[in-house]
Formats: sequence, C-alpha cells, structure tokens
Amino acid sequence: MRHLIPLLTTLFLACLCDVAKAQNPEQAKSPNIVLILVDDMGYGDPGCFNPKSKIATPNIDSLARDGMRFTDAHAPGPLCHMSRYGLMTGKYPFRTDVTRWPTEPLIAAEQTTIATLAKSVGYETAMVGKWHLGFQEDGYDRPLPGGPVDCGFDQFFGIRASTDIPPYFYIRNDQAVSQPTQTITASQSNGWSPIQGQFWRAGGIADDLTLKSVLPRFTDEAVDVIERHRRDAQSVPLFLYLAYPAPHTPWLPSPEFVGKSEAGMYGDFMMMVDAEIGRVLAKLDEAKMTDDTLVIFTSDNGPVWFDADVDRLGHDSAGGLRGMKSDAWEAGHRMPMIVRYPGQVVSGTTSNQLVCFTDFLATFADLWDAGLAKEDGPDSFSFIKAMTPQASSDYPSRKSLVMQAGSDDQVKFIRRGKWKLITGLGSGGFSKPTRVSAKSDGVTGQLYDLEIDLGETNNQFATEPEIVGDLLHELKDVINDGRHRTAQP
Repeated sequence: MRHLIPLLTTLFLACLCDVAKAQNPEQAKSPNIVLILVDDMGYGDPGCFNPKSKIATPNIDSLARDGMRFTDAHAPGPLCHMSRYGLMTGKYPFRTDVTRWPTEPLIAAEQTTIATLAKSVGYETAMVGKWHLGFQEDGYDRPLPGGPVDCGFDQFFGIRASTDIPPYFYIRNDQAVSQPTQTITASQSNGWSPIQGQFWRAGGIADDLTLKSVLPRFTDEAVDVIERHRRDAQSVPLFLYLAYPAPHTPWLPSPEFVGKSEAGMYGDFMMMVDAEIGRVLAKLDEAKMTDDTLVIFTSDNGPVWFDADVDRLGHDSAGGLRGMKSDAWEAGHRMPMIVRYPGQVVSGTTSNQLVCFTDFLATFADLWDAGLAKEDGPDSFSFIKAMTPQASSDYPSRKSLVMQAGSDDQVKFIRRGKWKLITGLGSGGFSKPTRVSAKSDGVTGQLYDLEIDLGETNNQFATEPEIVGDLLHELKDVINDGRHRTAQP
C-alpha cells in the first residue's frame, strides 16, 4: 500500500497538469501553418494591395479581410532561387553561391531550415510545388538527394524548378515519378516579350506531365495533404509549404478563366492562381482546421511586366513601384504579404513593419518557443510582435535590410528606416539599364527617401553624403560579420 500512495499522488498531479494546460491557451498545441508562396506576382496584382488592379483576386483579398497585410515585406532576393534560399534558411542568399542550383543542392545537409525546426518541435512537415534549390542530379532513374526530404520535410511532391525550365517531371519525395523521356519544343506568344506569355524552353518532359495541368495538380496534392492530416494525424500540428510555380511563365489559364480579367492572359492566369488558393482555403474550412491554422501568403519576387504592358492594358503589376523581377528597385522584391491567424491576428489590419522572408525562421522559433543556435538563421529577425503585439519575443525586430540584385552581383542595397542606398546606378536586374557607368561628378550610387519617394525617382546620393556614408558603413558591417542579427545597430 505504501508503494501505491506515491503512484496515486503522481497520477493525481499529472491530471492537474493536464487540466491546467487545457485551461491555459498559452499551453495549447502549436497552430497548423500553411505557407503559400506564389511565383512572379507583383505588388499591384491583388486587389487588397492595389484598388486599381484589373485582376479579380477574391480569395487573396479574403485573407486580407480576415488577417493582416504587411506593406513593407521583402523577398530575400529578386529572383526565384535567391528568394527561396533565404526563406528556407534565414540566411541572405548573397552569402552563398546560388548559381549552383541547377545540378547540386544549395542547402547544406546540416543547415537548419524552417522545416527542420518545425520537425524538431513535433510538426508533420510537407511541401508541395516548386523547389528551385537544387538536387544532386545524376540521372533520373535513381534518387535525387539534397531536395525537400533532405531539408526537413517528411514528404514532397513537386518539380525541380519553374515550368519553363526543362526537364519537366514530377518528383515524389526524392524520386522521379516518371522520367523525362519525351521532348517538348520551345514556345513563345505573339504580342508579348520573349519571356512573357506562353513561354517555355525546349527539353525533356515526362509522359505524365502537361504544363497546363501542373498548377491544379499541386492544389490537388495540397488538399490531399490536408485531408490525410485531418484523418490520420490530428494529434500533431501540420506545417505545409505550398510553392506554386505561377503566375510565372508559361501563362496557361484554363478555359474558364480565359478573357475574364482586364490584364490579358497574365491577368487570366493570376485569376486561376487565386481560385486554386481558394480551393486550399476551402479545404481548411471543410477539415475544420481554419481556426487553428496560421496562413501566410506572399510571392517570391516581382513580376515581368513592362511599361508597354501598363500602357496597353492599364494594369500596373508593380503597383506603382519602380522596376520588375531581378531589380534592386522596389518592384523586384517588395511583395504583398498577408498573415491570417484567427483569434491571434486582428482581422482587417495592416502592419508597416519591415520584414524579409529570412525572418520566417526566427518568427517560427518565437511562435514555437524553440531556440536557435548562433549559426542558425544569421539574417533572421522575428516579426511576431507585429502580428500579435501582446506576444513576447526572444529575438529583435528588423530595422534594416540588405540584398543583392539579381543580374549584377556587384549591385547591393541597404534599407534602413526611410532611406534606401543602392551601390550602383542601374537596376542591377531585368530593367534597362542594368548597369550604368559612374558619373564624373562622383555619383556612384542611388539614395532614395522611400517615405516620400516610393517610386524611386529622386536620387539624393549627391545631396546627402552623411547618410550615404552611414549606410555604406552598415552595409559593410553586415556583409563582413557574416550575420545581420549581431551587426544591426
């Protein structure tokens, strides 16, 4: 009997602890997380960011209605692979050689990612969509190491890169579903630039993949992930990274969307993307997971949209920002970002907190009360207090941002407060001119006051030498220190 009393006492205390946890919302299980990343969508495409948009985006707009818009959020780089590297690792992409991506992995085996962190705190992790961070490719009849399942995801279904970069084939976990043994000829569209419209490159393609079916197939897979989780794994939270390869080229709207927008085939395809997002949100509702799910929506970089497109169609995909994809100018990397988390994030609100996608790692660590080692996420800051001001944070918020342009690796920029300094005179990207020779008057860069000049039209480099000097000094510190969290003043 005397051995039974301590046992009963232990069981009684354990029951009290369970009751306390049930009554204390801070001890509730972590939320499901669905991170939706679209591809090459501009700041001015969704109606909730641009009332003058010629594209109907009711599902994206519903996220803004029920959540928080971030108006100063930035991709870590203005190109696909740069942006995704920073998002996954919390590390600026200019700190590694991102040009390695086609045939070898960019993420090191031991590197902490948002997925490995999620797994460490008990999440089921899944990725669907475009990877674009490299596999160790040595033929397609054998495993493809270095991809999502080697970077923290329990499961993956997707493609290696964009739907205009061959070879085109589906990958399940680390195996090609069907090898790209067929061929497809190149395509372009009349009336658009060579890299717009129904543009894709010639190359190998698998017999079970058609380019027009990739977008809805990914939604089907994401819906299946949610359904399996609802059915089999409700005791653990779900982390789903859904990386759509659209509205990146090729623009392939299904028949029900053709001619429905006022922005040509791009707008029609963007409407299709919005509808696919709506299917995912509807599945969360059906699975009764909406109230327990943090949804983050954003785009990987800016659009390919020229002044001629604005003039012809009256739609500004960049939403008044200067430039396009790949540029150091704002349209290359300032992205519409929305966070919806019922009961935690106040609906219909807006935040002007400076955010970079590298910040997802520290923010999730804050949310999950999971520590980061010193070498993890060197360029990651938490924006959890912007989402929920009552929350405590173990990490500082972001005060400055450093980035490299997409086409000219000598062009970097630093943003601090209202000031933005670019270390070159061109766009550094797709917009012409990419590079401009230094002027004889000593003007070697660009300085903009984004508070009054978000369109980056008035270069104040020559009139504000002290600000230029201060920003160059901080830029050098961030680069040389190898991490931003300690270099930030």
